Amino acid sequence: MAFSHDLLKDKTILVTGAGKGIGKACALLADACGANVIAVARTESDLVALKKESSKRLSFWVGDVQDKSLYEKIQALPFLHGLINNAGTNRVAPMQEQSDENIDDILNLNIRSAYKVAQAAITPMLKSQAPSIVHMSSQMGFVGSPGRTLYCLSKHAIEGLTKAMAVELAPNNIRVNSVAPTFIKTPMTEPMLEEPAFAEMVMNNIPLQRLGSVEDVANACIFLLSELSMTTTGSCLKVDGGWTAH
Repeated sequence: MAFSHDLLKDKTILVTGAGKGIGKACALLADACGANVIAVARTESDLVALKKESSKRLSFWVGDVQDKSLYEKIQALPFLHGLINNAGTNRVAPMQEQSDENIDDILNLNIRSAYKVAQAAITPMLKSQAPSIVHMSSQMGFVGSPGRTLYCLSKHAIEGLTKAMAVELAPNNIRVNSVAPTFIKTPMTEPMLEEPAFAEMVMNNIPLQRLGSVEDVANACIFLLSELSMTTTGSCLKVDGGWTAH
């Protein structure tokens, strides 16, 4: 299933963390819907592979979402209609075992860089029609989980950022929402899901009894970028199979 090929026609959409997993699926679907996609990731080989799967419209930037040079490059765009703020990571361990390095990694990548990328995007969005920002959140932005204090902290922060940005930017007609997936099979989660006890815990918490796909998450992001959701801002679209409904 797919959206109309004209849904994002002639819109410029920037996707961070676009080299693999959810970010790659978002970039490909935005491209399939007619957007001029700018895919951002640190690994050039991933972006080259993405380019081979996409149309000629898709371009890519090799860059780190923690680098000031990337923020300046985003801010200098002549216009920007959509941002999927997807880059992020996880560090799983009991709280008493979390190192200062892990704390800094999560705070800097999952929160600070998301803030800075979105902050930079505002300037070109002010020159664009019906712009929309989608932050990649998680079901862990609404619940807690053992071993995931840092990840839960970061995603709860993203939910707060989404609401505050939506209220602040509404007078400029910039919409801001989040998408909160459950566990999706990606290169980051696959090793965890191969552990029988962990996989059983996950399935026991998902009423639909199935994992989501990267395409499920991409569909939600594209909906929020498009004019199909013109009155939706400050909200979260949960792609969690019912996990947070317990």
